[in-house]
Amino acid sequence: MEEILDSILLGIVQGLTEFLPVSSSGHLVLAQELLGTNLGTDILFEVAVHIATLFAILIFYRRRVLELIYGAVTRNRDALDYVGKLIVGTLPAVVVALLLRNWIEAQFNSLLVVGICLLVTGFIVWSTRFTIKDNGLNEPSWGAAFLIGCVQAIAILPGISRSGSTVAAGMALGLNPLAAAEFSFMLGMIAMAGAGVLLLPELTSVDPELINSITFGSLAALISGLLALTAFIWLLRTQRFFVFAWYAWAVGTITVILTLA
Repeated sequence: MEEILDSILLGIVQGLTEFLPVSSSGHLVLAQELLGTNLGTDILFEVAVHIATLFAILIFYRRRVLELIYGAVTRNRDALDYVGKLIVGTLPAVVVALLLRNWIEAQFNSLLVVGICLLVTGFIVWSTRFTIKDNGLNEPSWGAAFLIGCVQAIAILPGISRSGSTVAAGMALGLNPLAAAEFSFMLGMIAMAGAGVLLLPELTSVDPELINSITFGSLAALISGLLALTAFIWLLRTQRFFVFAWYAWAVGTITVILTLA
């Protein structure tokens, strides 16, 4: 029963922080420390909750996803261009993940790294206060797509918010907030699918005792992810996105202080 409760809590943390600009990877590390569980490090559980958040994006952006699929099949130029930009934006993270995988995984064992990266996330999110009002582009250029992808690659580090940093980068490059969010989450959908594919070969066997934990954790991640996506878009519409900087600074500062102490 305790493991199921832990899986639900970890699923909620994953769902909320995957989309809110506060870093899901950093919060999963912190949550596991607080709960005293290693469940979040289990590969199958990790794959399951990421797939659940992937489905949250598919549900939330279902019309846009279907539009892009239909456009790609019918060779619509606009749809093909957008899909091409998503591919360009995905490449930097793929390269970094393949070349630096062992080093990146080692950073997940350091609470100090998580704390410092959360402080960085705070400054990134705060920057949107100055870029959210005057943007008008509905789609990134090819160069902007690549730069947003480079930011996503940096956000592989625990504590750097993928959604927060890529949306902030999009707005800094002239995208309107909703367009920046859409491109960010479409990139995220590809990244989550890719991460799942990379982890699948490591799944040699499934522990029957984990099935309930995986099921409840995935459902919690899906539901909380949909709620977080709705809140994320609302914050952009109301130009209150930057308020999460205070949260990231607070958690980052506390983490650094406690780690050093």
